[in-house]
Amino acid sequence: MSEFSDALSLSTSGLRAQTQRLRHVAENIANTDTPGYRRKTISFETAMTGDTPGLVETGRVRLDRSELEQIFDPGHPMADETGHYDGSNVGLVIEIADAREAQRSYEANLKMFDQTRQMSSSLMDLLRR
Repeated sequence: MSEFSDALSLSTSGLRAQTQRLRHVAENIANTDTPGYRRKTISFETAMTGDTPGLVETGRVRLDRSELEQIFDPGHPMADETGHYDGSNVGLVIEIADAREAQRSYEANLKMFDQTRQMSSSLMDLLRR
């Protein structure tokens, strides 16, 4: 039964990591029009805790240091003397692609979790006979 619990732990750690990733993607999308907002990225690392090898956990949240978009709007309260202010560096196409990738990874981990649970249940049914 240890293999089943290890498989469940692996898929659960993947589900948690992709959930965290989707949370940051949603935050980036919500702040697309926020002046001075920098895109947040998250990395995945191998967990060093527990007995199950291959567990994944999220690393530190990092801010994208690429240039902020310069927006020309002389009437904006944050505009400088040239009429420009710093926009965000969030690209909606990139965020949508990241969201789709995270969603598909989440679904794959969920499918693995469900398959492991079904195999465990089938094994228990066989052992009861």
